[in-house]
Amino acid sequence: MPYIDDLVLDAALDFIDASVENLYICSQEPVSYAEAQTTYKLGTKSAPGITAPEDGDVTGRKVVITAITDGVVDATGNADSWALCDNSESLLLAAGPLDSPQDVTAANTFTLEAFDIEFPEPA
Repeated sequence: MPYIDDLVLDAALDFIDASVENLYICSQEPVSYAEAQTTYKLGTKSAPGITAPEDGDVTGRKVVITAITDGVVDATGNADSWALCDNSESLLLAAGPLDSPQDVTAANTFTLEAFDIEFPEPA
């Protein structure tokens, strides 16, 4: 794997930070904007907090999605994934599994602990 400078990784992480409009909790991990925003969406957190890029836990670079205490549950189900989307451009920016899947009920709120999006150093 070739060397990739931290500035390049940071540019990708900065793009996520600058573009994200909503975090969705989903019933399964989406692979497209449509799946995140409609098919699998169970809840929404508008404008989630994202830290500046920093050193990864072991190697590479990461950002932290700050803890959420006031997400809005849109539909009842089992949330096992998250998705970050740019709604104005219809982009799925990033998606992954929740550390702790949770059952959610429509019209309630959801919470999430802080979690990382990390690019490891090339091997």
